Amino acid sequence: MQELRLPTRLGRLRVRVFGDGEAILFWPSLLMTGDMWAGQAAEFSPSHRVVLVDPPGHGGSEKLTAPFTFTDCAHTVAEILDGVGVTRTHFVGNSWGGMIGGTFAALHPERIGRAVLMNCTASAAGRRQRLEYGLLLRTAKALGGIRGPLTRSVLKAFLGPTTMRTRPDVVAFVRDAARRVDVESSAWAVTSVVPQRPDQRELLSRVRTPVLVVAGTEDATFGLDETIAMADAIPGAEIAVLDGVAHLAALENPTLVNALIRDFVVRE
Repeated sequence: MQELRLPTRLGRLRVRVFGDGEAILFWPSLLMTGDMWAGQAAEFSPSHRVVLVDPPGHGGSEKLTAPFTFTDCAHTVAEILDGVGVTRTHFVGNSWGGMIGGTFAALHPERIGRAVLMNCTASAAGRRQRLEYGLLLRTAKALGGIRGPLTRSVLKAFLGPTTMRTRPDVVAFVRDAARRVDVESSAWAVTSVVPQRPDQRELLSRVRTPVLVVAGTEDATFGLDETIAMADAIPGAEIAVLDGVAHLAALENPTLVNALIRDFVVRE
């Protein structure tokens, strides 16, 4: 494993690289780091070059001090690829990462192979979501972190009843990840990805990359209709709907998600 801190327009990012072969870059959800992809790194590093990103403002990456755009994130992906010496990559993203995967495919088509976009949306945030996340941020700043009832709110947003009932290890992972979040830094990311999120459907209509969109039937953050609408906006995109999965599919059912990724990526 090679660990790097790469300069990008959104600060120095912690990036870990495993294995050799065709590259697959993984970008996680808000409040998560590259650690959420441990099950995928173990699965694909024997056959691929796996690139795990701690996204801007999270984990071992430099703290954010200002908002950003999705275009900034897409160009940051290109800068990461330059930093690890990769010309072209497959892309796997969850939530924020899935949205950025779509942006990257539209703006850098020559640098992407196939994209697996999980638990995400192409639509701007609705009023209710903007208000909910605004309250969450204000409360987190007042508490000095994600504590107490906010932890329950994060678990409810990320995990469904099946995982809450059957996967205590995943519940503990998400709880611990939320507690480690630097609220002042991640607040810029949440603001950029939720209330300031653009409607990307017109942009995604330009994508010619093969895309698989993955939705969870228990996702309380982006319901099936919203995720299917994203797939409909991308020409030729496929959709996979996973039962018993909520907002963090790769953590909740890594065996099934790994099979989906492998089947889709090796089809090239």
